[in-house]
Amino acid sequence: MAYVLAVGAALANALTTILQRMGVESAPDSTTLRWGLMAYALRRKVWLAGFGFMIAAFLFQFTALHFGRLTEVQPILTLELPFLVAILGIWFRQHLGWHEWVGALFAAGGLAGFLLIAAPGGGSQTPSLYDWGLVSIAVIGGATIAVMLTRVGSPAWKAAMFGAASAIAFAFTASLMKEMNHEIGRGWGGVFTTWPPYALAASGLAGLFLTQNAFRAGPVTASQSTLVIVDPLASIIIGIGLFGDHVQTSGGRGVGEVLALAVLFFGVYSLTRSPLIIGVKTEDGDSPHMLSHQHRAARGRPDPPDWTSGDPATAPG
Repeated sequence: MAYVLAVGAALANALTTILQRMGVESAPDSTTLRWGLMAYALRRKVWLAGFGFMIAAFLFQFTALHFGRLTEVQPILTLELPFLVAILGIWFRQHLGWHEWVGALFAAGGLAGFLLIAAPGGGSQTPSLYDWGLVSIAVIGGATIAVMLTRVGSPAWKAAMFGAASAIAFAFTASLMKEMNHEIGRGWGGVFTTWPPYALAASGLAGLFLTQNAFRAGPVTASQSTLVIVDPLASIIIGIGLFGDHVQTSGGRGVGEVLALAVLFFGVYSLTRSPLIIGVKTEDGDSPHMLSHQHRAARGRPDPPDWTSGDPATAPG
């Protein structure tokens, strides 16, 4: 059950990425790292549709973590990238080439191999407040360093660093989902009188904010690859440290797990080199490669007039 729900979360996350990317790709540069980016996004129907899928993904993931461990649910979310490429191919009517097929095969095969070899177990440990404090400091520190590194480098580098920061935040959010499931197991009465729901909301909002900046900063190639790779790695570390998750490493299993993860991440890297994803966004914000332009072109529809530009010639009425 946990595996099926996690796959559903991965699909919903892919749809979220597409729709929310369409919602913020034309936002002014001045909104980067400003709450004005969220204000802009909230006025876009396509972004709100993506937010709906984000809620669905949250519910799928939350329920999956009720039935499964952090170390087995979070790696399954790497299937988001194969789903993303499939949506770009089907929805935007693009040809799927060897980059896409090889990447999807390696990503899915590496994931299956890791779960089979590692055979995650445990996960019944109840973290203390001291443990949560240490993990919180590490999470805030790691995300802060990643955001600081966005001050330098190319758009791709900036998108990658924002992606890494959001991945750390989402991994921490997943651990808080797991903790909330423990609280719910004791009864709903006292769930909202404890701190985890509010920490979960704060962490989730931080991840959402950082993700929007990752989408805006540069190519989805960079942001999605770091987000999809860093999230499961951070989740595995948090799961082992906080909840007592363990993976089998005896009898050469450790080597097999490393190789399986290498295959998985090679598949992810291959998918990020896909022409479908590379063409999603160039550094020119007005490029016809933007998702909204691609979608209309695939459906044979012209771009609508820009009624927000203030140009009387294009204004309605």
